[in-house]
Amino acid sequence: MTDKPVTLAAIIGAHGVAGDVRLKLFGEGAESLKSYKSFDVAGRMLTLKSVRPGPNGAVARFAEIGDRGAAEALRGTALTVPRSALPPLAEGEYYHADLIGLPCTASTGEALGTIIAVENFGAGDIIEVERPAEEGKKPKRFMAPMHAVTVGDDSAVIDALFTE
Repeated sequence: MTDKPVTLAAIIGAHGVAGDVRLKLFGEGAESLKSYKSFDVAGRMLTLKSVRPGPNGAVARFAEIGDRGAAEALRGTALTVPRSALPPLAEGEYYHADLIGLPCTASTGEALGTIIAVENFGAGDIIEVERPAEEGKKPKRFMAPMHAVTVGDDSAVIDALFTE
């Protein structure tokens, strides 16, 4: 496991005139952000003062943002923490950030490519795998349901029935 940055939320705009920001959340909710003291935001560290549920996600206040103009200037930026700051997982659980970039093979041993995305359209997680590009062609992609994937420490194995 590398200590790559993991995005927990994104700033989607200002809230009020005192420097509060509206957040789009990518995790367990506004309460889960309280366990982190600071976030990397566009290369600078911001110290979380408060966070509460808000329209379309959450509203947060950071010590370093003092007015609406400073809050608006951060619109579209991600709030990240190092992977090592995330809580440990139970057996069989995973963070999407740990899956992205894993090489994949079929259960038959065939090399398939690399996981490039994890999606959820309502019926469970689905991984998207990009196959190596053939000469002169764009790389091809396919999706497989997570229940057909066995995740190891440094690779994933996909049931061959889902690789066609």
